[in-house]
Amino acid sequence: MSLLQPTLWFIGAFLVASLVEYWIHRLMHANARLGQRHRDHHRRNEGQGVLWEFLDYVKGSAIAMLLPFLVSIEAGVAWSLGALAYAAFSAYAHQLQHENPTKCFWMKMPVHYVHHKYQMWHHNFGLGVDWWDHVFGTYKQVDWLTETEQTTAKASYMELRWW
Repeated sequence: MSLLQPTLWFIGAFLVASLVEYWIHRLMHANARLGQRHRDHHRRNEGQGVLWEFLDYVKGSAIAMLLPFLVSIEAGVAWSLGALAYAAFSAYAHQLQHENPTKCFWMKMPVHYVHHKYQMWHHNFGLGVDWWDHVFGTYKQVDWLTETEQTTAKASYMELRWW
């Protein structure tokens, strides 16, 4: 059995999940009804905890995770694993950006943290990655690293709210 096809399904799901996350976040800023809960999130400026973020992402994408099973079981399993992997990564990244943004080493600037810190309603919509902000022209670089962020930098990657 070749691992190429399942690997491509996994990677495809990971990429599509990041794109969907970007657009849903962006739509939450464009539509008052869709964004009510999101506006509360901005007022509180905190994540729900990694587990609760993960469950929200999975609930929101459950149907899309099941569709590739219509192609094959192999495709469905690989796609679902890719989508779940991105949901877990994104839930962790979202919580990390709220609690210790300096630990987001995979981005030059933690876009979700900056999105909140500077009330950016039209910029920096990524949660786990900043790719789509670059692709769609919504990335806005700012000097974000202040004394406040440097103080929290001492905490470990695991010191955050998990539930």
